[in-house]
Amino acid sequence: MIKRLETGPRMSQAVIHGQTVYLAGQVADDTSADVTGQTRQVLASIDRLLAAAGTDKSRILAATVYLADIGTFQAMNFAWDAWVAPGHTPARATVEAALATPAYKVEIVVTAALA
Repeated sequence: MIKRLETGPRMSQAVIHGQTVYLAGQVADDTSADVTGQTRQVLASIDRLLAAAGTDKSRILAATVYLADIGTFQAMNFAWDAWVAPGHTPARATVEAALATPAYKVEIVVTAALA
């Protein structure tokens, strides 16, 4: 069975299949924030979507972080390190990428196990 959350005409924000939750790439609502602020917003969205799916950040299996400027890696990690569940850090990759709009400084995709 497949369950979709916050489904729109282009994509769903979360898809649950079996015991796995796949989130769409999450970006900030307030793009006036710096990369740390945008990362905090993205992580809050991830928390909200994982909760709606029935799991939480301690069950994240993998994360991919896309940065518009890899020079902001430390600033992004400042927010990430304060948020990630100690002892439950996921496999993670961070890459520089051109994002959907220049206003986005960070986008994060995660896959998690159900609780």
